[in-house]
Amino acid sequence: MNSTDRTPADLLRSALATDPARPLVTFYDDATGERVELSVATFANWVAKTSNLLQDGMSAEPGERVALLLPAHWQTAVWLLACASVGTVAELGGDPGRADHVVAGPGAFEAGLACRGERYALSLAPLGRRFVPGPPEGYADYAVDVPSFGDRFVPYAAVDPEEPALVVAGTELSGAEVVERARADAAGRDGGPGARVLSGLSYDTWDGVSAGLYAALAGGGSVVLCRNLDRLDEGALAARVESERVSAIVR
Repeated sequence: MNSTDRTPADLLRSALATDPARPLVTFYDDATGERVELSVATFANWVAKTSNLLQDGMSAEPGERVALLLPAHWQTAVWLLACASVGTVAELGGDPGRADHVVAGPGAFEAGLACRGERYALSLAPLGRRFVPGPPEGYADYAVDVPSFGDRFVPYAAVDPEEPALVVAGTELSGAEVVERARADAAGRDGGPGARVLSGLSYDTWDGVSAGLYAALAGGGSVVLCRNLDRLDEGALAARVESERVSAIVR
């Protein structure tokens, strides 16, 4: 983290410059048994590709609204940082009928059709697999398209940290406000800056998206992001905490 960082994309760039090999997001889905670990460098690569898809493939412009109809998931985290990199406003659980673009996962495809802009579907299957035989009608398949985009991203216009960047639980935050809140959360977390936090919270509140992404970026830490954590008994949870060297639990 750099004291001059003003946007979430700045936080990611600083993390990449400081320690690209450290784990950033470790994702578990306890309904499928999936585990994915992304270092800062790997996460940043996904963000760059997705940012290029958003800017060039979807023709999204700064200030446009992207409804993210997605659960807490490593690919949702990627999209949040891609939106921050381009300057679009990420609306978690946003109204697709009022959004300029929509990115949807299983259970939200019908609702997402209300968006008249570009629509991308994510299967959220293990290893980010594509849809077979194809994506839902009205959508492009993220897993098919994103690999063809470049590993380096440069926005066409500089992102203004004072402009809206995120809408969560009905609250709109600028990029600077996201960074400020995330820094405060990281400082107050058990273990302090550099903490490895296990989060079972959804991404539909600030507390969930901070514990599950932003505070880790702001505090030089990492997150063990767990979907369907309620399927674990206390013994299995304790084993995960030990194996993942977790310093704080949020659920």
